[in-house]
Amino acid sequence: MTRHRLASALACLAIALPAAAASPSPADIIKQSKPADWRPLDPQNTVVMEVNGSPVVFELAPRFAPRHAANVRKLVQGGYFSGLAVIRVQDNFVAQWGDPNEESEDKSKLRPLGAAEAKLPAEFSIPYQGLPIARLSGADGYAPVTGFVDGLPVAADPKRNRAWIPHCYGVIGAGRGDTVDSSNGSSLYAIIGQSPRALDLNITVVGRVLKGMEALSSLPRGGGAMGFYDKPEQNVPLGKVRLLADIPPAERPAFEVMRTDTATWRALAEARRHASGDWYVHSAEHVNVCNVSVPTRPLAQPAS
Repeated sequence: MTRHRLASALACLAIALPAAAASPSPADIIKQSKPADWRPLDPQNTVVMEVNGSPVVFELAPRFAPRHAANVRKLVQGGYFSGLAVIRVQDNFVAQWGDPNEESEDKSKLRPLGAAEAKLPAEFSIPYQGLPIARLSGADGYAPVTGFVDGLPVAADPKRNRAWIPHCYGVIGAGRGDTVDSSNGSSLYAIIGQSPRALDLNITVVGRVLKGMEALSSLPRGGGAMGFYDKPEQNVPLGKVRLLADIPPAERPAFEVMRTDTATWRALAEARRHASGDWYVHSAEHVNVCNVSVPTRPLAQPAS
């Protein structure tokens, strides 16, 4: 067969063969998801905090930090956080809120904890065995296994039988001092920048922000050491901080969260690994646990 005829044959073959179907994009997967792929907010484990008049909605992680989650609930329901302040914003790191008098030598200035416990054990990790983790494919530099459980990013070491929530964007941790058991949930921070995974297994993680990260990440940076505000008037006051269960239904945030234990979630996580579309010229074929965000969407309005 001559070169010309070979080229003509290949051209005809290309015309005859159907074009390969494009892989669905993350947006397509979300759009095609079913109602069963989504879950409502848990009223007993969702906190709504007002920052500069904007709601910051975060969910607690009772599976991973049951004592801290219970204590945060008691603090919230006792009104501990309402009227306190964001006291630290460190660029590309964290925004932290709590009692501005926490470091005062005059302990009488501290806000009472109410029914909450003043002392808790550290809850850095839980057993990996039996954990219903939706695993991600690919390597992670900080853990042999990564994935998602209950909508939360999870890292794990099966050989050591331990799993933990990694410090990804939006994750909330309980501030502590030098001793490992010095956190009780009265001082909390959210990751607002890069993922400082070196903090993993060193701090109790209590949950993650679902909505309102922009209200925290856009705050003025502190000029003091580690981003603390060095003047009291710079502290950003918190408004009401309430458990979702204590908010009238008509006033509750109206959105739902994608479940991470479904085939739809697995397809979405895989799609995040493949960069596709006309704009991309290269796909890394890799994604890490801190680069896969769990979608939220507004609740559908009931038909009138």
